[in-house]
Amino acid sequence: MKKAIIIIIVILAIVSLFSGCIEEQEEKTISEIAIEFLTEIKQEKLNVAYTYFSPEMKNQFSLIQFENTWNTILNLYGDFQSIEDTSESIEEGYNIIFANCTFSSNYYIIFKIVFDQTKEISGFWTEKIEPIKTYSTPSYVDISNFTDSEVIIGEDPWELPGTISIPNDEGPFPCIVLVQGSGPSDRDETIGVNKPFKDISWGLASNDIIVLRYDKRTKVYPEETGALKNLTLEEEIIDDVNSAIDLLKTYEKVDKSKIFVLGHSLGAMTAPQIALNNYDVSAIIMLASPVRNLEDLIYDQTIYLAELDGVIDNTEQENINMINQSIAKIKSLNISDDELVLGAYKSYWEYLSSYDPVHTAENLSIPIMIVQGLRDYQVTYEDDFTIWNATFSDDLNVFLKTYENLNHLFIAGVGTPTNTEYLIEGHVAEEVIMDMIEFIKGET
Repeated sequence: MKKAIIIIIVILAIVSLFSGCIEEQEEKTISEIAIEFLTEIKQEKLNVAYTYFSPEMKNQFSLIQFENTWNTILNLYGDFQSIEDTSESIEEGYNIIFANCTFSSNYYIIFKIVFDQTKEISGFWTEKIEPIKTYSTPSYVDISNFTDSEVIIGEDPWELPGTISIPNDEGPFPCIVLVQGSGPSDRDETIGVNKPFKDISWGLASNDIIVLRYDKRTKVYPEETGALKNLTLEEEIIDDVNSAIDLLKTYEKVDKSKIFVLGHSLGAMTAPQIALNNYDVSAIIMLASPVRNLEDLIYDQTIYLAELDGVIDNTEQENINMINQSIAKIKSLNISDDELVLGAYKSYWEYLSSYDPVHTAENLSIPIMIVQGLRDYQVTYEDDFTIWNATFSDDLNVFLKTYENLNHLFIAGVGTPTNTEYLIEGHVAEEVIMDMIEFIKGET
């Protein structure tokens, strides 16, 4: 089994459509074809499975990318064990098969397989990934202190389901919106068996802070957002944060002068821009915020994981070469309007090329909390946090802190950090929760 590529690449690759071509077999149902296709994958015959894809999608997703992505899934979720069941649907004239499959690390993945009129597979991605085991409550949570309620963020056509955690006491309370990192993430920011945003929400709500979290737009509407050639951070993140803040202001228990935004990873990098343009934001918290360009993060993380065993094999080198070619396009913005590069269109990379999170944060007059785990190989102390620290170490309005044994999810670990440790159940460290509570209440 090949080593995992990198979580950011996995998330970008999985939401892309996989495609290729098979000879039409009218006597077979699409359910039978889907099972045959998945069986080829289960038997590690990826080159055979690839022949089921339509030519149009083959142009956008190579066999090497398919193999790399599947190997990453195996590393993250274990061996492909079984196809439990399938169901059929029709969406916008396309026939869809949903296949519920189990993996050896106690996960089930629902694959969505789209068929065109010739019974070729024109779309293949993960509809849902869930651990089989249930969530365990962190020791610092007191569920008797707050109540969770389901809410809807935004308006049609981008309504997003979410959860608001409201303390049971009188109020008013400070409140905070949680903003996920890159890729299609649910409201809990579920990664492996871990749910860091649920930990944070319940930890803060246990201590009289209202927390609002919601499923990301790219999670709820993967096809619609994937088709947007003008997608930027505005549509991916910022617009929905503003909608979430508008919703919070309708609650009587919310102290409308104490609205915080907490971002993680890409969400943290975006937090200064959110605050710059929304005067309702009174302070921001930035967890593992990069200062490097996104394409450089992708490259550095790919190299890190490839070198873990001391050897870069041929498949890994081919993937690195492909990423280098993509990065060259991004740096020069030599991208056609219809071209996907590392999972995004030209407008996305244009927006990021003109955005400087450090400079934007320097233009803020509100309190800022910037924290970093020292076992984080995705956003690192050396390449990212040192820049934040050098810029703001003398600014009394900025709280800076590192945590010795914490990874990108702010969960404790030991040894060399890898993405496979996200399969190990853990919780956001209590020290981080307590520091956030102190920061929020210190500003209230």
